Amino acid sequence: MKNIIGIDIGGTTIKGGRIEGDIIAEQLSEETNALEGGNKTLSILMGTIKKLMTKETTAIGIGVPSVVDRERGIVYNVQNIKDWDEVHLKSLLEKEFHIPVFIDNDANCFAYGEKIFGKGKEYGNFVGITLGTGVGGGIIQNNHLLNDANCGSGEFGELPYLDATLEEYCGSRFFTRVGNISAYEAALKAKEGDNRSIELYNEYGKHIAVLVKIILLVIDPQAIIFGGSIAQSFKLFDKSMYENLKNFPYPNSVKKIKILVSELQNIGVLGAGALCV
Repeated sequence: MKNIIGIDIGGTTIKGGRIEGDIIAEQLSEETNALEGGNKTLSILMGTIKKLMTKETTAIGIGVPSVVDRERGIVYNVQNIKDWDEVHLKSLLEKEFHIPVFIDNDANCFAYGEKIFGKGKEYGNFVGITLGTGVGGGIIQNNHLLNDANCGSGEFGELPYLDATLEEYCGSRFFTRVGNISAYEAALKAKEGDNRSIELYNEYGKHIAVLVKIILLVIDPQAIIFGGSIAQSFKLFDKSMYENLKNFPYPNSVKKIKILVSELQNIGVLGAGALCV
């Protein structure tokens, strides 16, 4: 990867970087202007790429919060970006820039970014899970992203759970619904010794244990790598998580699984760039 571009498209910002070797040599962030419509967002995206490109740039990788037809590079039903119901992004960008373009779901980009740049390097089979506003997942098997049909595997957060879905209990809305506080604020208070916040994270760990059990039963990977904002508070819920894994029917699986936390900065950009590998 001598010179590639990684683009992380979000509902509010487009983050892009030119990756040279294993480092981001230059990085930009632009407002998505999602409410103004798809053409405006597309124009901003192209402008960001133009600013980052050099004569040596060989490929572009893009992560989007939606399902993707990987082969044709068509993006469907992008949440939070108006009029991006079906965008033939690969063909549009390749016509404009004349280099290969690779597109995937942002959670898949996280997982593959960990494979290429992070703790996933030493594992051929693992699951990457992002814990933030939502719960996204990407599956690495035999050192590659799982070649699923619709780019939708690993979306464990959408599974029915209790009175809602796993995402409602493993994402940030758990803290606002149950504790009337943000995950970040709860983490700060828990570290200061606030008992209510400590208990809130202990309860959160119980739900994360359910997520881990499902991953073990469905995928049985070598490792699970957590990323996202809530994962940075892993030490506040790891004991509760492991305590609630003790009743798993296959204890040897729990004993062997490596549960890790990503240490990569700018993983959205790096993960998108990893698609070019």
